[in-house]
Amino acid sequence: MIGNTSGGWQDALLAHGPQAAQVLDLWRVTLAVCSVVFALVLLALLLALWRAPRGTHETAPLIAPDDRIPLRRVGGAIAASALLLLGLLGGSVATDRALAQLVLRDALHVELTGRQWWWSIHYDDPDPSRGFDTANELHLPLGRPVILTLRSGDVIHSVWIPSLAGKKDLIPGRTTTLTLRADRAGLYRGQCAEFCGAQHAWMGLPVSVDEPARFEAWADAQRAAAKPPADELARRGQRLMLNGACAMCHAIRGTDANARQGPDLTHLAARGTLAAGTLPNDAAHLAAWVSNPAAHKPGVNMPSATFSPDELQAVVAYLRGLQ
Repeated sequence: MIGNTSGGWQDALLAHGPQAAQVLDLWRVTLAVCSVVFALVLLALLLALWRAPRGTHETAPLIAPDDRIPLRRVGGAIAASALLLLGLLGGSVATDRALAQLVLRDALHVELTGRQWWWSIHYDDPDPSRGFDTANELHLPLGRPVILTLRSGDVIHSVWIPSLAGKKDLIPGRTTTLTLRADRAGLYRGQCAEFCGAQHAWMGLPVSVDEPARFEAWADAQRAAAKPPADELARRGQRLMLNGACAMCHAIRGTDANARQGPDLTHLAARGTLAAGTLPNDAAHLAAWVSNPAAHKPGVNMPSATFSPDELQAVVAYLRGLQ
C-alpha cells in the first residue's frame, strides 16, 4: 500500500478482484521467464570472461579457424528465445480472453470522464430519474460487476486502480470501457496513469467498495438534492456562491447552479478529499483551496476567489453543509 491523502490500497501485487488477479498472474509468469533469461545471459557472460585469455596484450580472434563456435548452439539459443517470446505472447492473449469473460449480469454502469485534473462521474440507471452525478470519488458495490464507460474531456488520460483492474486509456473523441469487480470491501486508490499535464501526479481517484446495502444507501443520498442552508451564515454563503463566479462552473442540484465546467458540488462535504485526492476535506483545507487553488495545484483552471475573510467563512460554512 502506498501512502497518499486518500489512503487505501494502491498495490498491483494485492489483487482484490478477478481482473487484477489475471493481470497479476501474467506479471508473475513474465517476471519468472525474464529472471531465468537474465540469469542465463549473466552466466554466459561470466563464463566468457573466465575463459578469456590472460597475461597477454594480444587480441584473441573471436572465432579461431580450428575452434569455431558451433552454429547449433547459436541456433538453439535463437530457437529458445523465440519459444519464450511466443509463450509470453500466448500468455498475454490468454489473459486478454480471461479479462473479457467477466460475467456482466446485473452490472453497474458508470461513466467516468477524465479532465485536467479531476474526474467527472455519472452513475447510470435504467430509470433515468435515478441517475446522478458526482466527482473525484468512485463508490462501488462489493461483488457486483461494474462497467466503466471511459471518456476524456480534454487530453489523453488513463485510469488505473491497481488492486481491481489494469490500465485503460481515455482518449478524446473516443469511448472505451473497462470492466471490473471488487471482491473485498475497503478503500482503494486509483490514479491517472498517463501524463496529462503539470498536475498529472495529483489526479487521484479514491475508490470506496462497500457492502451492497451500504452502497445503495450512499447512492440514494447522492440522488437527493442539496439540503437548504441550516443557518444565516450558510445562507449568506449560498447567496455568494450562486450570485458569483462559482455558479458559472459548478452544479449544485436543488439550486440554480447547473454548470458543468467544474466538479458537481451537490454533496461535496460527504467526500473524503478535495481536488481529486490532493487535500483532506476539512474546513481549513477547503478555505485554503477556495481562496487560492493554484497554491495547491498550480495550473488548475479554477481561479482564485476574491472573497473577504467574512465572506470566505460563509462560503465554507455553506459548502460544509452539502452532505
